[in-house]
Amino acid sequence: MSLPIKVYQRENNHNLFKLLKESLSDMGSSFFLAKQLATRDIKAQYRQSYLGILWAFITPLAIGLVWIFLNKSGTVAISDTGMPYPVFVFTGTIIWSIIVESINSPITTTNGARGILSKINFPKEALLVSGVLKLLFNSIIKIVLLLAFLLFFGVSYQWSLLYFPFILVGGVFFGTVCGLFITPIGMLYSDVARIISLGLRFVMYAAPVVYAVPKEIGFFRNVMMWNPITPIITTARDTIVGAEFTMLPYFLIVLAVCIPLFMLGLVFYRVSIPIIVERLSA
Repeated sequence: MSLPIKVYQRENNHNLFKLLKESLSDMGSSFFLAKQLATRDIKAQYRQSYLGILWAFITPLAIGLVWIFLNKSGTVAISDTGMPYPVFVFTGTIIWSIIVESINSPITTTNGARGILSKINFPKEALLVSGVLKLLFNSIIKIVLLLAFLLFFGVSYQWSLLYFPFILVGGVFFGTVCGLFITPIGMLYSDVARIISLGLRFVMYAAPVVYAVPKEIGFFRNVMMWNPITPIITTARDTIVGAEFTMLPYFLIVLAVCIPLFMLGLVFYRVSIPIIVERLSA
């Protein structure tokens, strides 16, 4: 009498849509934990600092002042920006600093929690939400400074300013998507974070942060126009000063491309972080 043969094989639990659904669910369910982590980190960030919350905008302010000095002294000739140059450079540097911080936020927050990741089992997506909450807190401070500068330089507030928060959220979304793919590799190799930091300094000069997009057709104009950060900065600046939205379609295309990449990045983050934590703690 022959016995039935049953073959056991490993189940494939890495279903893309299932992982995405679980990741999105954990992001929502862990919001309270993310809020607690963000509050703790914000307090720790400014508790032992003499200047405290001023550090949120000292860096963009310093960069802006340097370029204003170079322009005023004639060291660097800046083409027509269509607005007072101090307003142009301050809006550019502040928006740029928010985008850069959003790119670095996932890896900074995840690396900062490396000690508890190997000891406590909790939704890793809470770290991403925590990083975004801290970023939004710092961004509000920078925006208040920016509005004060507009008033100081006699730039009247326009109705288009109502759109600025949505553009800003779009910029944060773009940076977070980039950070999702960088984080797992950056946790394994510290050189990656340094390379990204160095590379962003070069990318800044390929975006309309301290000077406008050249009007003459050429290599540098093409580089700036293909840079996905260009429409974010330009559209945000247009909403602030009430200019025509020349790059709004390009901005919407960038956001549309980011949506599927965000979903893929969430899955990549969810699958890779536990493996990386296990490897680092071994």
